[in-house]
Amino acid sequence: MLEKYIFKGAQKLRCGYTTGSCAAAASKAAAEMLLTGRIPQFTEIMTPKGIPLKLEINNPVIAKEYASCAVVKDSGDDPDITNGIYVYAMVSLTDKDVTIIGGEGIGTVTKSGLDQPVGASAINSVPRKMIASAVGEAAAASGYTGGFHVVISVPDGKKIAEKTYNPRMGIEGGISIIGTSGIVEPMSSSALIETIRTEAKMRHAEGQKNMLLTLGNYSEAFVKERLELPLEKSVTCSNFIGEAIEIAQELGFESILIAGHMGKLVKLGAGIMNTHSAFADGRMDVLVTCGLLAGADMETLRKIPECVTVDAALDILAEAGYIDKALDVLAERIDYHLCKKVKNEIKTGAIAFSFKHDIILKTKNADALIAAVTEEWND
Repeated sequence: MLEKYIFKGAQKLRCGYTTGSCAAAASKAAAEMLLTGRIPQFTEIMTPKGIPLKLEINNPVIAKEYASCAVVKDSGDDPDITNGIYVYAMVSLTDKDVTIIGGEGIGTVTKSGLDQPVGASAINSVPRKMIASAVGEAAAASGYTGGFHVVISVPDGKKIAEKTYNPRMGIEGGISIIGTSGIVEPMSSSALIETIRTEAKMRHAEGQKNMLLTLGNYSEAFVKERLELPLEKSVTCSNFIGEAIEIAQELGFESILIAGHMGKLVKLGAGIMNTHSAFADGRMDVLVTCGLLAGADMETLRKIPECVTVDAALDILAEAGYIDKALDVLAERIDYHLCKKVKNEIKTGAIAFSFKHDIILKTKNADALIAAVTEEWND
């Protein structure tokens, strides 16, 4: 178990290690087994982050032409779906070089724009370097000068992948072997942002010029049912709207359309670009301001800060007859902050909805961007 911790506020959280680290450690141990005939209880690797790992070896097998073993993934206190999986490496000897492929449970890349080319196993470049370095260390220790053929597998990978975004992102048949630092930091936003970047790069590589951002399940249901657009061509950004916008600009998209539930997108009315409650709230403050500018009376406005949900606040505005004008103000404020975020360099728009109230808020460019997205996706 990795004894490294980080603090999120006052909470002490234990770090873990990536599937890439597991694959590298298992590969090194299997190479050692094949070259020496001995089975190590543990093996040591150095992660790209500069943190050494000493990982336990499981299910070792030494055969005539190969050796294999597994390392169990430990995500620490991060809620990772791959926590506890067995990452196997099967190593055989070759004349020269190191070849690395995916076996059972490792996905295959089917769309361009990802870390690996179409048709390759979904083992990312940093884990590949880690694996090559790890078996190289085993070779050096034994005086071996030939090459290796490494097969990475995860027996439960196909089943696990069905619960991830992998199929939508163009990785079929299993999970990815990933990790840029070798270490998993609990509740790390960097991993989520890199997922957004990867998905956006893939959309851009497919020739898309107009990005549709969705925030999660609610917005995806809305896009599917109301806009009737193919979800597999959108980019999911969760709470990281600001980062997703920056990525879209960086990659050269011509427009960005954001679709999300009113409970999240109302925060854009205050320029809050990370909609996670731990980052900022401001929902009721925005709605009070919008109600005030819409002409709502003080009695109505005083009720809004007592609300727990945006839908409850909308109930109050609706009962007092101010909801339409307040939402018009909100749309203007969202539009202002989105334009400010991109410095008016590309077109932006947003659609905010409430299933309870059956209302849809659109910024001034939203309909034009819906048309642009629809036309592009239908080509």
